[in-house]
Amino acid sequence: MKQVWFAVLMLVYLNFSMRAGTVPICGYGQAECQVPSLADLFDRVIQQSSRMHGISSDLHSQFEQYFFPNKNLIGKRKCHTYGILTPDDKENAQRLGREELTEVILMLLGAWSDPLSQLYWSMSQDQNQDFNHYTSNKALEITDMVHELRDGVTKMAEKMKLEGVLGNTVGYVSPESLVPSSAFSFYKQGELDSVDHHDLLYCLRRDSNKVKNYLRILKCTTLPGLDC
Repeated sequence: MKQVWFAVLMLVYLNFSMRAGTVPICGYGQAECQVPSLADLFDRVIQQSSRMHGISSDLHSQFEQYFFPNKNLIGKRKCHTYGILTPDDKENAQRLGREELTEVILMLLGAWSDPLSQLYWSMSQDQNQDFNHYTSNKALEITDMVHELRDGVTKMAEKMKLEGVLGNTVGYVSPESLVPSSAFSFYKQGELDSVDHHDLLYCLRRDSNKVKNYLRILKCTTLPGLDC
C-alpha cells in the first residue's frame, strides 16, 4: 500500500511540475502568468540567438560542402541587410546606447522574416534533391526561430522600458520599413538558384552572429556583473 501511495504522489508531483513548467509568459499582472526578471529574459533571448546561429552556421557549411566543395565562388557576396548600419566590432557596439543597439537587433531580425520564407519556398520546389528538401525544412525551422526571437527581444525591450533602462522611443521594427527586404527583389525576379541560396545562408550566418553578440553586449551594458 505504501508503494502504491508513493507512486500516486510521484504522479501528482510530476503532473504539477510539468504544468508549472509550461506556465505562459504574458502581460504583466495577468493571472496565471509568470513575470520573468530582466536577467531571465536576456538569458532566454541569448540562448535562442545562439541556437539560431549554430543552426545557420551548420546549414551554411553543409550547403558549401554539397554544392561548392572547391568553394570557387565568383564575386563578393552582398547581403540584403547591407542598408542596416551595424557596429563592426565589440568596441563600437559598446559605444552605442542601449536604444540604438536594441533598434539594430530588432531591425536585423525584422529584415529576415521575408527572405527566409522565400528561401524555404524556393528550396521546397526542388524535390529531386534530398539536400534541398533537408535545407528547406531547416529554413522553415529558422524562420520560426526568428519570429520567436524577435518577439522575445520585443518583450525584453518592454521590460527594460518598465524598469527605466530603455527609452520609450524603441519599438517594433516592421520588415516593410527596410529596403530591400525581399530576397527575390534583392537578387532577381523568379526562382532563386544555388548561388542565391548560398548567399542567403552566408548572410544569415553573418547576421545571426551579429544578433547573438549584440544581445550579449546589451546585457552587459544593462546588467553589468552578470557573466560579462
